[in-house]
Amino acid sequence: MGFFRNQFANVVEWEEFRDDMIFWKWNNREIKKGSKLIIRSGQDAVFINNGKIEGIFKDEGEFNIASEIVPFLSTLKGFKFGFNSGMRVEVLFVNTKEFTVRWGTQNPVLIPTPQLPGGMPIRANGTFNFKVNDYVTLIDKVAGIKQSYFVEDVKLRITSVLDQLLMKWISQEGKDMFNLQANAIDIARGIREDLDMQVMDDGLAITGFQVMSFSYPKEIQDMITKTASHEMIGNLPKYQQVSMTDGIASGKVQGGGAASDMAGMIMGMNLTKEMMKNLNPEQGQGRPLHPGPGANQPPQPVAGNHAEPFVPSASEGSKRPNFCPNCGAKNEGANFCPNCGQKLG
Repeated sequence: MGFFRNQFANVVEWEEFRDDMIFWKWNNREIKKGSKLIIRSGQDAVFINNGKIEGIFKDEGEFNIASEIVPFLSTLKGFKFGFNSGMRVEVLFVNTKEFTVRWGTQNPVLIPTPQLPGGMPIRANGTFNFKVNDYVTLIDKVAGIKQSYFVEDVKLRITSVLDQLLMKWISQEGKDMFNLQANAIDIARGIREDLDMQVMDDGLAITGFQVMSFSYPKEIQDMITKTASHEMIGNLPKYQQVSMTDGIASGKVQGGGAASDMAGMIMGMNLTKEMMKNLNPEQGQGRPLHPGPGANQPPQPVAGNHAEPFVPSASEGSKRPNFCPNCGAKNEGANFCPNCGQKLG
């Protein structure tokens, strides 16, 4: 008798488990006396009889169905296992983890915009997260007619409506069509809420939606890059400083010492000029800086006298004027004026 009882005993477990499988159904077999239920980590076991949930078991481990499972079933708790007959129920194993899926637009989404009559063709990519959250709805809408359900099935469901949702949320008033990345969080939040409503009917929940990047056609991207360059060139001092710094850092400004020294000197003169403007706001308004009263002034012609301005003689060629003849800034013996760059001597 014991030998035959062991022949009828079986094990109820997720036999075809895959990481991308959302659920798998154990069915079309009788559960005999002495059968075991095995629940692994990240799985729930749902006992179903005639389409109705009898019990949900979430603790992982190995359980004796007759003594540890049947007493907790809603309508079958009085079931008595017979020798020649078993208990015919379905057991739905559900993957409880949160799934992460990568998505990307298969074709450009044409976003209506006044700048382009045919619409702005935009591609996007990112990820979304989902999990099972309603077993009753899942069984009623999906598990009732399917033996198993995969992540790819959900991805197809999502991508079938994603283009329309991208168009809806990108076209919202106030979105900068040429800088969508700045609004990526708001766009993703709106899409997640709409997608959650879509999959709620299948017993699923969208727990996250992210837009990693937007991309434009090459000609549009080139136009955006050129526009940004023109804006920088419009700020000439900034453009010169960035260009000079990049050139020195990349090694493009070189040439045996002479060229790089000249570049360094010019950059130093420009920086000195900017510092003088910051220290003397009048300089930034095109007004030359004059020494204050009592300061040493360069020789000035006397009224009625035809004396010429002071010019150092050949014998004094090594001397430098105390003040720049171009802008009047004080000089401390430098070869070039620290204010305007005028060569001295």
